[in-house]
Amino acid sequence: MKSASRPILLFAVGPIVAAFAWTTGAAASEAEWRVGLAQVSITPEEPVWLYGYAGEARRRPFEGVLDDVYAQAMAVAHGDGEPAVLIVADLCVLREPEETALSRVLVRRTGLERHQILLNWSHTHSGPMIGTSDLNRYPVPEEDLRRIEAYTETLWNKLADVAAAALADMRPARLSWAVGEVDFVLSRRAFHEDGRYRGMRANPDRYADRTVPVLRIDAPDGRPRGVVFGCACHAVTLGSKNIKLSGDYPSFARQHVEARMPGVQAMFVQGCGADANPHPRATPDEVEVVQRQGRELGEEVCRVASGELAPIRGPLRVALERVDLPMKPPPSREELEKLAAGPFWESHNARRILELQEQGEPVPTHYRAPLALWQFGDDLTLVGISGEVVSDYAPLVGETIGADRLWVAGYCNQVFGYLPSAQVVAEGGYETLGLVSAHVGWFSAEAQDVLLAKIREMSRHAGRKPLP
Repeated sequence: MKSASRPILLFAVGPIVAAFAWTTGAAASEAEWRVGLAQVSITPEEPVWLYGYAGEARRRPFEGVLDDVYAQAMAVAHGDGEPAVLIVADLCVLREPEETALSRVLVRRTGLERHQILLNWSHTHSGPMIGTSDLNRYPVPEEDLRRIEAYTETLWNKLADVAAAALADMRPARLSWAVGEVDFVLSRRAFHEDGRYRGMRANPDRYADRTVPVLRIDAPDGRPRGVVFGCACHAVTLGSKNIKLSGDYPSFARQHVEARMPGVQAMFVQGCGADANPHPRATPDEVEVVQRQGRELGEEVCRVASGELAPIRGPLRVALERVDLPMKPPPSREELEKLAAGPFWESHNARRILELQEQGEPVPTHYRAPLALWQFGDDLTLVGISGEVVSDYAPLVGETIGADRLWVAGYCNQVFGYLPSAQVVAEGGYETLGLVSAHVGWFSAEAQDVLLAKIREMSRHAGRKPLP
């Protein structure tokens, strides 16, 4: 199984240019942006385990490739300002040890500082397993683990190479953006009539973020070069019995955009969709369904990209800070033992807290999470929250710093586990799972306000205009 490791630098060609000509009436000064684009296949040379589902059907390397998985980069700077790089990939998660290791490679290879790099993972549940942080949940045999470790080292180098290629490709560009919407995104949090959490079921009556933000990158003459788009939804159209490698619906959406806009690089950014699933999903015809959902999302991206978009002006200011998110105090030993006998989302941390207590070790009171913010002049604020972020955070951030000119992404930089809102903490359920892998604990309701306060502070320092 070959891996196309070369970066692919994309240029706009062909008759499609007329359909996607510059439509914002942008001034010439907006071409002061410099943008570089690159992408690389990250399909493993040898099959490895798939990440996302821990069931029995997945306890072996993948068998076949439904579609190749990719990493892509966009390097951007305004005028002579410092560049920043967005790296996206068809990967499920990135735990703290792997984020630390990858960051070292990226900084060394690109010469950038860590705050100039924003990572976002599509959260496909049919992508390759990386690192060793989740071996407490995945019983990987030694031979398969060696393959995963070798692939992870290769992956770090490919991500660094694609970032460097994007930096080398930087040339004058115009930026613009607009927002669309898709219908297949539904909340997966269901409740009994008395309000008790019921489990994961499609719930059209509960809020889910169905918006599709679209950032278009054009050459100074209006020819499109790239499109960055988002969707806030678990990439789980392919269910737990799927054993083929795939980027799930984000990958098929990308393919559709690139087919409709030849020469354009399409990049997917995962949003705050930890409690949202595509509907339908995990069906007998799931391959046809995932392709259809990809086309639906891709067609909406093309519709938005070909319409009226708002120009984005500079300067660009980027920041990456760490915020100490408070964890719940552990309940009584009796309650912990009760939780430890329950479903995974309750038992996982209960068992590990009991182990810490038996060893005489302190239970962590906070988790230090990365938080990114990119400010594009007065025209757009991109907030990059780490973790599996629930849908509530999209409107909550809007209420905090203003919903206008705002793009809120989850699954950024580090994916340490679920980040619930205060409402989700109060309701309970799977999305209160909290930390996984090496770290221990459930987030408290107060984590929401701490996070929002840090976003408000960072946005103010970045120059975002305050709410009236």
